Order: sequence, then structure tokens, then C-alpha cells
Amino acid sequence: MTAERGATPGRFLVLEGVEGAGKSTQARRLAEWLRGRGLPVVETREPGGTGVGERIRELLLHERGPQIGAPTELLLVLAARAAFVREIVKPALEQGAWVVSDRFAPSTFAYQGFGRGISRDRIAVLNDYATDGLLPDLCLVLDLPVEDGLARKSGGGPHDRIESEGLDFLRRVRRGYLTMAGEDAQAVVVPAGGLPEEVERLVRREVSDRMAGAWNAPSGQPRPSAKPRREEK
Repeated sequence: MTAERGATPGRFLVLEGVEGAGKSTQARRLAEWLRGRGLPVVETREPGGTGVGERIRELLLHERGPQIGAPTELLLVLAARAAFVREIVKPALEQGAWVVSDRFAPSTFAYQGFGRGISRDRIAVLNDYATDGLLPDLCLVLDLPVEDGLARKSGGGPHDRIESEGLDFLRRVRRGYLTMAGEDAQAVVVPAGGLPEEVERLVRREVSDRMAGAWNAPSGQPRPSAKPRREEK
């Protein structure tokens, strides 16, 4: 199936970034703000959201769990995503809701692609099958140095399996996010080094500017699709 954006009445907004960038905080605040505008909102996260997705999330992130090789990790992420798209995202969008997700497919290209070294072309084929061609309407990449992100999380208990991969790995992930944001017209980099309230204002501004045409569209009327995703290089 050809990947499309905006093919349903709802809207799909994704927040991405390295560990400690503030995705969960900003996703929650964004969802609250959208609800305040009278929009129906589904707030979720990935991997997770579904029963199978939450089980896979625990397996992927549990620091003391079994050893997981890069191909296995990729396929587990995509298995969780297949359920996530079909059980949560697509039904919500078809009902006209705005879905706000803490992570989606860009994480896979950043972590398993740039971080683990798996071919982006291979990931693209598998991910397209897992998502049934679904793309976010807007991807907000919260960006800050990985050292700063880990420092933010240092008081929150032991690191999970991904956070424990080390600085070189996480720097590759950050570089991947910035590279992909430069290739995708529907992605925007949001500086995330400020206070949560400052980052929230930046997020709101980007959503307002880029989703302005969707605020008052008639319920149930599909919006125009953006250009198809570029081929992965």
C-alpha cells in the first residue's frame, strides 16, 4: 500500500527524540491543549498502547531481560506497531479523533537504523507492512544533546536497556533524527533544552502553524494528502 498522510478525518501527531528529550511530558501537554480546543484526542505511546504492545515494550526495555539481537529487536518493535496501528491509531483517525503518540516509526529508523546499523531500505519495507502505509501528519522531533537528556533522567531510577547502550549509540540516534527531519516536509525539529513550559510553547506554535487548515474542517471529510514519502536512501 502506498504510504499516505491525511487520508482520514482525524489527525496523527507524533513526538520523537532521544532519551530525556521530554516526549512524554510534551505529548501529555499537547493532548490537553488540543482537548481544550474542543478536539477529540487519543493519547498513546509506542511501543505499547495495546495488550501485546505493552508486553513487547516490557521485553524490549527491561534492562535485566534476555539478550536481544538487532534483527529480533526490529521485528519485535514492528510486531507491536502492527497491533498499535490496527487497534488504536486507524480506528481513532477514522472516527475523527486526533491521535497524539509518544514515538512511532521514526524511532525505528533512528534506533534500529542509525543506531544499530540496519539498512534503512530494509526497515522501510518491513515498516510499511507493519503500518499498512500509515504516516504521521506531523512529527515533532524534540532535540537536545544526549548528555543533557541522560542527565535529566539520572534521578529517575536505573536506566532501561536502550538508555544503557552508551553515548556513542545515542549520538547516532540523535544524528538519525536530525537527518530524517531534514528529509521529511512533515517533520520539524523543536529545540528541547528549555523549561517544559518553553518547549510547550514551541510545540503549540508548530502545531498551530502546520495544522491550521485542519482545525475547522467538517467532521468526517478527508483532508488532502501530502506528498508520498520519499524513497529511503
